[in-house]
Amino acid sequence: MAKVQAKGAAAEEQDDGIREKMISVNRVTKVVKGGRILGFAALTVVGDGDGRIGMGKGKSKEVPVSVQKAMDQARRNMEKIPLKNGTIFHAVEGHHGASRVMLMPAPEGTGVIAGGPMRAIFDVMGIRNIVAKSHGSSNPYNMVRATLNALENLRTPSEIAAKRGKAVEDLIG
Repeated sequence: MAKVQAKGAAAEEQDDGIREKMISVNRVTKVVKGGRILGFAALTVVGDGDGRIGMGKGKSKEVPVSVQKAMDQARRNMEKIPLKNGTIFHAVEGHHGASRVMLMPAPEGTGVIAGGPMRAIFDVMGIRNIVAKSHGSSNPYNMVRATLNALENLRTPSEIAAKRGKAVEDLIG
């Protein structure tokens, strides 16, 4: 099974304000009696630049069709993630399979310190300052899912205060 990676693709901005980014395209082959059948599997993320993020996968015989299928799926599966001035509220860990990621908030001016698929997610989400580290498998599919798992585990101070039955000011003080 051969593999083709597309890296460093710029995020395309659509007219509806949705940013799209392709993370990887895999060339896959199926061996049949008459020879090999080529196919392509695309992994993409989309976001609105204000905390909404979606991941999509698409498969087809041609690259553009598989990328379009992945973009459509990602648009349907968008979720809202709470952000605080271009970063996250607190440090959080996420995992999927053998991939583990750690996300930590960063002060203004730090920038996005993350590699590969995580950087693409933060770009389309609108996160401007974050420090991220990945451990274990660097498979793009698993890294994207681990990053989304970490982002889903984020809680706002108001959610934590409500859970504890306190005011937000009591938590900070």
